[in-house]
Amino acid sequence: MPFTEAALFWGFLVVYGGVMYLLSPRSKNAASFYRGADDKGNPVGQWSLTASIFISWIFAKSVTNAANLGAAYGLVGGLAYATYWLSIPVAGYVIYLIRTQTGATSLQNFLTSRFGRLAALSFAAAILIRLYNEVWSNTAVVGGYFGLPGQWEYYTAAMLFTAFTLAYSLKGGLRSSIFTDVIQAFVFVFFVGAVLFLIIPANDTSVLLTAGEFRLNAGVDLLLVAGLQIFSYPFHDPVLTDRGFVNREKTMLKSFVVAGLLGFVAVFVFSLVGVHAQLNGIEAAGNAPAAVGQSLGLAALFFMSVVMMTSAGSTLDSTFSSLSKSLAVDLPQLVRRSAERMPSMRVGAAVMIIFAILGNLPMFAGTDILKATTISGTMVMGLAPVFLFYGFTRWSPWSFHLSFWTGIVLGILLAVGLIPDSWAIGEGNYATLLGVNAYGFLICSAGFFLPLLLRRLAGRSVAVGQA
Repeated sequence: MPFTEAALFWGFLVVYGGVMYLLSPRSKNAASFYRGADDKGNPVGQWSLTASIFISWIFAKSVTNAANLGAAYGLVGGLAYATYWLSIPVAGYVIYLIRTQTGATSLQNFLTSRFGRLAALSFAAAILIRLYNEVWSNTAVVGGYFGLPGQWEYYTAAMLFTAFTLAYSLKGGLRSSIFTDVIQAFVFVFFVGAVLFLIIPANDTSVLLTAGEFRLNAGVDLLLVAGLQIFSYPFHDPVLTDRGFVNREKTMLKSFVVAGLLGFVAVFVFSLVGVHAQLNGIEAAGNAPAAVGQSLGLAALFFMSVVMMTSAGSTLDSTFSSLSKSLAVDLPQLVRRSAERMPSMRVGAAVMIIFAILGNLPMFAGTDILKATTISGTMVMGLAPVFLFYGFTRWSPWSFHLSFWTGIVLGILLAVGLIPDSWAIGEGNYATLLGVNAYGFLICSAGFFLPLLLRRLAGRSVAVGQA
């Protein structure tokens, strides 16, 4: 990297970290650190919550994936990946129903009341795996703008970025995360606009906006996968669901709907970066934004890096705050079988530090960031019946476990390549993934309803016997 380019990129990274630390508020009590309230106990405002949901779910790996899919399948690829953002309104509506119908104060609290403590512990394990993946998959994207995997610049940038994000996360927890999310959302939108200002004039607009074909083997299979996973995928991400319990029900629902629609548009629009690469013969090499940025010059590459840093930062600080709440607050309450007062902020800070170190280890081993989304989304397909059909039962632990663990097993079989070819739907790259998600949803749903059906049949048998 030439000296001028290096000074610009490394300089921005240092300035970004310093500014975020100086501007982020310091939490003075546990309620602020773990639940995002201000020092007086007031909940997060609607528009701050909307901005936080919007930007914290636009991961660095997500916009990279959207651009890569745009490069591979045109607008169909971008539409497929953007569909995941419809998860946000779905999650918001389900959480709204859960809060208003059951009075639950968290998803763990809801699962314990309907499906038992073991169900809540199983769910907690799933979300910890998700959060762990969020660390490396975002820091690795940032590192890619400073060097290639294996180079010291790559790892140094990723670790420095982690350290800066950790510093202001330790300062304020969830309150800092939400406050900085608002800033990061504005910066993200501005620089995405700057990127599009460079890309759109460089193409025939009609061609740019019609690239791709709606065929099953041309990206529509992934679009259908996303359409299925939006009913399960959001619930294993506490970065999103934790924000469903920090404000009044109606305020929360409005924030989730608006943030989801904005996120859908933002990700779809950014996929045009990949479409530009496809139309102009630019080799994406697994990172279409970086490839396009390099082809358009230093300014474009810098704009891309800012987009990645802001999106990665918003996700990483949210990941740290969610990890601290999950391990310092939620898990101890489940294990001790009591709703005790929130622990010291030092406990949450220790959790953040540990995962900042451990969470980056997979980056050094080398991984596929798209798989962090599609495979984890498949493994938790069993959550869809649990949250969609909970109204059919008041208490049924077996319904949870038959649905949830069936999804986990199918996801593992997919990951290790043991799903038979006969499960594939179509002949595209995501044919097997689509088959597993489609058939898996039906199987998990059957598992959810089986205990309820057996209980009803048993009740009828007893009634007939008594008659």
